[in-house]
Amino acid sequence: MYTGNYAQLMAEYNRWMNEKLYAACAKLSDAERKRDRGAFFKSIHGTLNHLLLGDRWWLPRFSHRTYETQPIGVDLYSDFTELRAARAAMDRDILEWAAGVTAQWLNEPMTWTSKLYGITQTHPRWVLVSQMFNHQTHHRGQITTLLSQQGIDVGVTDIPMLPGLNA
Repeated sequence: MYTGNYAQLMAEYNRWMNEKLYAACAKLSDAERKRDRGAFFKSIHGTLNHLLLGDRWWLPRFSHRTYETQPIGVDLYSDFTELRAARAAMDRDILEWAAGVTAQWLNEPMTWTSKLYGITQTHPRWVLVSQMFNHQTHHRGQITTLLSQQGIDVGVTDIPMLPGLNA
């Protein structure tokens, strides 16, 4: 039986889904991954980069880690293999961070400034952690739609199907 907390569950789900998503994206040529499909970040590749960028903005707010970033809409990696390796490394960092999250820490207030909107706000950390994981899910959903339009099925995406959850 799974005994972790919300952050651990979502970190495991995030890793699992990213592995599935990148495996599906690898079926496309580089040109097809980078083709403008009318998505908010234009291409599948651009959206994958945005997902990594978002995590590189959020995780340092919760930990002592730092990452290279770019302005929104600028790719961190043009090479898919490098992007995939950076994604895997980020997922390991998120899992490591989530292992130390406590209920007390989640309920503490945190003041932060949005890099996108320039607004400073204070919220309990659980709100911001939920935002980090929701952002990931939102954009992975966009990518799965774009892949589906290309005839590529990512497979099951439901949290209860996470391998090891019911072990």
